[in-house]
Amino acid sequence: MKKIISVLLLGIAIFTFAFSSPALAADAASGAKVFSANCASCHAGGRNLVNAAKTLKKADLVKYDMYSAEAIITQVTNGKGAMPAFGKKLKAEQIENVAAYVLQQADNGWKKKK
Repeated sequence: MKKIISVLLLGIAIFTFAFSSPALAADAASGAKVFSANCASCHAGGRNLVNAAKTLKKADLVKYDMYSAEAIITQVTNGKGAMPAFGKKLKAEQIENVAAYVLQQADNGWKKKK
C-alpha cells in the first residue's frame, strides 16, 4: 500500500512540475514594477487608452481570449495592432512577471491596494 501511495505522489509531483505554467513561477510583485514603467501609460488601472473596448479587466480578457499567461506573454512579446512589441526591450522573465501581475490584477478587479 505504501508503494502505491508513493508512486501516486511521485506521479502527481512529476505531472505538476512538467505541466506547470511559467506564470505560476512568475513574480507578480516584480511584474507590477515592470508594468508601471512600461505599460501603465496606456493601461493604468487596467484600462486601455488606445482601444477602450479592450481593457485588461477580466471580462474583456476572457471575451478576447486573452485570459491566460500564454496569451498575454505573446501579446506583450510580439505586440498587436497599436500595441508595440516589447520582446526586444524586456527579458522573457520580465514579460512573464507582467503577465502574472495582469492576471492577478484582473482577478482582483484592478483595485488599488491600501
